[in-house]
Amino acid sequence: MNPYQYYSPQLPQQEPYYSQYEYNPYPQQDYYDSYQADRQTPALERRVAALERQNEQQTRELTRLTNEDRRQNREIARMAEQVNQLSQIVERHTRRLNRLNQRLRTVENRLNIPFTAGEGGF
Repeated sequence: MNPYQYYSPQLPQQEPYYSQYEYNPYPQQDYYDSYQADRQTPALERRVAALERQNEQQTRELTRLTNEDRRQNREIARMAEQVNQLSQIVERHTRRLNRLNQRLRTVENRLNIPFTAGEGGF
């Protein structure tokens, strides 16, 4: 153990690792540079205005697409309802044709006419 350890002046703290490479990922500005701020402000304001216009344009486009999706969904729902109605009509007609076919077979049996399947099985 060094007897002078406690009396030696304290060494300066080691610099952060990035100072060795002359790159500071966290630059600190301790002073206000009005010249630089005056030069940057109009450019920043133009950039903000451009981003706001782009945002408004994208919002309008999203609104248009949303409305188009809603319109198409309503159209799909209307078509699905029509398909459902047509399916019910087909089902009713199929039951009616089956009843008529059964009645025809009953009449043919009463008259002793042999059953022969024609077009479509009728």
